[in-house]
Amino acid sequence: MAWIAEDRRNTDIKTSATPLLTEAILQHLAQRYLPRYPTRRAVLMPALHYIQHLLGHIPQQAIAELAEFLQISPAEALDTASFYEEFWLKPKGKYLIAVCRSLTCELCGSNDLTASLKAKLGVEPGQTTRDGRYTLIEIECLGSCGTAPVALINQVLHESISPDQIGVAIDALPDDPAQYQDPAVNWLDPEDPLPAGQ
Repeated sequence: MAWIAEDRRNTDIKTSATPLLTEAILQHLAQRYLPRYPTRRAVLMPALHYIQHLLGHIPQQAIAELAEFLQISPAEALDTASFYEEFWLKPKGKYLIAVCRSLTCELCGSNDLTASLKAKLGVEPGQTTRDGRYTLIEIECLGSCGTAPVALINQVLHESISPDQIGVAIDALPDDPAQYQDPAVNWLDPEDPLPAGQ
């Protein structure tokens, strides 16, 4: 993906009086994450992943609150969050559709997958449908070269998938993305605090 320059000095950061990282979330990070790492700074990436799974993306306010909690500068937290394409700093669709564009998947037809999804959803990679339901992206490698081409729909891997099959999979998605999960993956355990406002 090409680098995109952003003028962050003049960016208006929307904040609310209510913290996004509640006391329960911070307590969870302190109890479950801090003991596992040698420094507070080392918790940054796993904490960003955790926050993204709770909130759906990582708002600027959450980055500032996390930086304060980890006793690092907000710029350092933002640099990390904005460097990796796995982190979302803006809201994305309810369903994130990621097509692998590695060499193996490309040789096995991932370009056809992307083309069919662009036509079906009416968006380009990196865009979200007007109704906010789908975001389409291409990603470097999903680590499943033996079953190429592959795509992720949220956290569910679809292997050896054709353009027709991915269309059928999208049409069968439930209204509530929480009902669409890979039973082998559990990012949040039942004791995790819920995101703010839920």
